[in-house]
Amino acid sequence: MSRRSRRAAVLLFLAFVVMPILEIVVLIQVGQAIGPWWTILLLVLDSIVGAWLIKREGRKAWLALRERVETGRLPHRELADGVLVVLGGAFMLSPGFVTDLLGILLILPLTRPLFRGLLVSYAGRQVVRRTSASYPPGDGTRPGPSVVRGEVVDEQ
Repeated sequence: MSRRSRRAAVLLFLAFVVMPILEIVVLIQVGQAIGPWWTILLLVLDSIVGAWLIKREGRKAWLALRERVETGRLPHRELADGVLVVLGGAFMLSPGFVTDLLGILLILPLTRPLFRGLLVSYAGRQVVRRTSASYPPGDGTRPGPSVVRGEVVDEQ
């Protein structure tokens, strides 16, 4: 099993086994603390607030992306924000307090820069890794400046 497939297996295990168990445990704990009806009401209110937040921040991200593209500038920050809002929205669709909290953290403008930095860092590493694998060093096909080995002679 390759490293990549092991990582995928771990992520799938976390997403489909650990996360639902964690959500059930948190729901039970909240239900025991405040009662089942208040827990259901809290989940419904959480969904309503989340939907409003997704709509508001999604619209802002889309307008910022359009403005950036129309002015001819690279929209790297705006693209990352759009991805985070969509990902946060997907977490908000999943029932439960843990995924809702993660979704809200991805969507809120105050916490999004932290996740944007993580996303950009991850994407940058992936680009470098995949580009390096596509162009092995020394094969003459790697784009960029040529390296000329030599010696600097100062005749002063």
